[in-house]
Amino acid sequence: MFIDLPEKRYYKIGEVAKAFNVNTSLVRFWEKEFVIIKPKKNAKGNRLFTPEDIKNLKLIYNLVKERGFTLEGAKQKLKKNPEETINTHEIISRLEAVKAALQNIKNQL
Repeated sequence: MFIDLPEKRYYKIGEVAKAFNVNTSLVRFWEKEFVIIKPKKNAKGNRLFTPEDIKNLKLIYNLVKERGFTLEGAKQKLKKNPEETINTHEIISRLEAVKAALQNIKNQL
């Protein structure tokens, strides 16, 4: 899944949920379930996600929504082979970005 978010230091939970096309409650749920997601909170208590959090959310989204892992299965996969899982996901993300760029060029022709 190609996520199109502008380059920013922090993202609000609404922006993140919209980019992933999920509810904000699901993002909050994943935050509680997966220790790799650690958004900062401002004085009001609003969650502010860093680009690193977005990368981890992409990984979780890929495992749970696209590949059909259960939450426990995704946790085990991340715990068992974190390097391999992250590297594979980064390769897939780069290929999806290239695909999106090529489709954009095709549409402009």
